[in-house]
Amino acid sequence: MVDFYIKSLKDNVDKKVVLKGWASNIRSGKGIYFVLMRDGTGFCQVVVSQDAVSSEAFAAIASLTQESAFWVEGTVVKDEKQIGGYEVQATDAGVIHIAEEYPISNKEHGVTFLSNNRHLWLRSRKQWAIMSIRNEIIMAIHGFFQKEGFVQMDAPIFTGNVVEGTTTLFETDFFGHSAYLSQSGQLYAEAIAMAMGKVYTFGPTFRAEKSDTPRHLSEFWMIEPEMAFYDLEDDMQVIEAFIKYVVRQVIENCPQQLEILERDVDRLKNVFQPFPRVTHADAAKILRGELEVNGKNALKVQEEDLAQAKSDLERVLNEIAEREEKIKTSSKGERRFHEGKILQLRKEAEVLTEKTRNIPKWIESARNFSDDNDFGNSDETVLTRVFDAPVMVYNWPAKIKSFYMKEVEGNPDLVKGVDLLAPDGYGEIIGGSERENDLNVLLRKIKEHNLPMEAFEWYLDLRRFGSIPHAGFGLGLERVVRWVCGLDHMRETIPFPRRYGRLFP
Repeated sequence: MVDFYIKSLKDNVDKKVVLKGWASNIRSGKGIYFVLMRDGTGFCQVVVSQDAVSSEAFAAIASLTQESAFWVEGTVVKDEKQIGGYEVQATDAGVIHIAEEYPISNKEHGVTFLSNNRHLWLRSRKQWAIMSIRNEIIMAIHGFFQKEGFVQMDAPIFTGNVVEGTTTLFETDFFGHSAYLSQSGQLYAEAIAMAMGKVYTFGPTFRAEKSDTPRHLSEFWMIEPEMAFYDLEDDMQVIEAFIKYVVRQVIENCPQQLEILERDVDRLKNVFQPFPRVTHADAAKILRGELEVNGKNALKVQEEDLAQAKSDLERVLNEIAEREEKIKTSSKGERRFHEGKILQLRKEAEVLTEKTRNIPKWIESARNFSDDNDFGNSDETVLTRVFDAPVMVYNWPAKIKSFYMKEVEGNPDLVKGVDLLAPDGYGEIIGGSERENDLNVLLRKIKEHNLPMEAFEWYLDLRRFGSIPHAGFGLGLERVVRWVCGLDHMRETIPFPRRYGRLFP
């Protein structure tokens, strides 16, 4: 019989199939085993009854340990109450490999323990769902750009150029010359766009910041389109269409994964409305409470959020206390139920406690925000709180943006940059701009940023030979995965995260 995969069970209801996979969880009753099988394409329950299989097959299933590999032959039955909506009722089964005692059990484990065992943690349902969505996002990215006539090109990982500043570089020796792991493929994408028109690069990038926040990785993947003859307005139109396409693909193709992650899909669907666009100057006013958005005042909204967090925290703590009292007089089954609920409530209490600590700081930072400041994480959170969709902030103070951004006509203190901020506190996921195409202005900017002129001679050639208006942006893949999946930390967005203090496994 031909082997099948769990993802194809929906197409084989009432048919015989053979599955091969691993035992993610095992439960037993009198004369019956319920094995949660995973095979990389999904999860399903396998029911092995003593009356339906041979004694050898039943003994094989009885010998399974968590993460043992096995095969099963059986009939596919639709059951919406089961994981994935289907189960397999076994008629035969066998062992492929008996696993040793698995270090990751169904109990709670600390972040450090799970990070140290990332190679095994990836097998859990949640991590499987995240990695599946990551794959869908990657395919959607390629799908969008290929559909829109872009050509994929590759930028070098070793570079002698500094793009974003010298303080966040990994330096290495390249046959006797100083070289750096790439911060961005943008400059090279600009060169390729002058040959190909519309291009995008998709590759690893590196930042050496000694920062261990939920938003930082030292190694991550960047998507950087570059478009000849495009201005800032064109750039923003592409950004909006691009994000809508990617999110639509995930919603349509990963419903099971989003359900596993308990992601609020209605919140994601807010991307299908027009993206608000505000200048940096107006964003500063919104932060300080001087400008309202659809009747919402950013400071007042945060004050209401703080009051709600305090109220919710009190409610959760009271429920924990009530359940702890019930445990004292509960049966064994009831006690386990209450203990499970208490575990969930304590996690909720941690989040709410963090909110009650952070929101007053966010309000204070927003109230004192200066017109020429860059946004901090809290400022992005406050700003996006008043919008129900991703928001584009454009026309930034020149002194806080990169040298290659084009100056606003008549106001050299501003540049034509744009940041896309994801809602719900996920912050910047895209940074882009119209590029400076005036050779003399670019020469001045390189000097003002104290960058080595000789390293940029090839880049300046792009302005000497057929200079044109052009624009582009950079999308951090892991930031998008974090937002779409609704994750607290970047460490879960990539198979093997490399971040400050973490090099293994």
